[in-house]
Amino acid sequence: MLKQRRLASEQVADTLFQAESAIDAAITKIAALAGAIPTARVSAGLSALFAQDAVERVADTLAALTQARRGIVETHKELAVVQRQIGLGAVAFGGDLQKPPPPGTAGVTAQVQAVPAAPIAA
Repeated sequence: MLKQRRLASEQVADTLFQAESAIDAAITKIAALAGAIPTARVSAGLSALFAQDAVERVADTLAALTQARRGIVETHKELAVVQRQIGLGAVAFGGDLQKPPPPGTAGVTAQVQAVPAAPIAA
């Protein structure tokens, strides 16, 4: 049973990482386009009136992709909860990618050490 859960989780994780990469690649391409349009306009010696609608549409597209990225990041967080719920919390998916610390724990390092028990008062 654990083996099936792990295999299923690996398939979901692989697909999730592909989706995250696809969104990041799209953001990169759209950002390049956003920069290319005004650069081309200046190079061509055209007024800022040219291609304004295109600049606005590419900015809208970039904003939509940013929201899509937020959605996939939130999906990732929700799947991490499911991972713990099905007993795979100690299994690392995604290789050596570093994740930020959970909210409220930045800069906190956990150090656990044994301490003697306090005496019981009579």
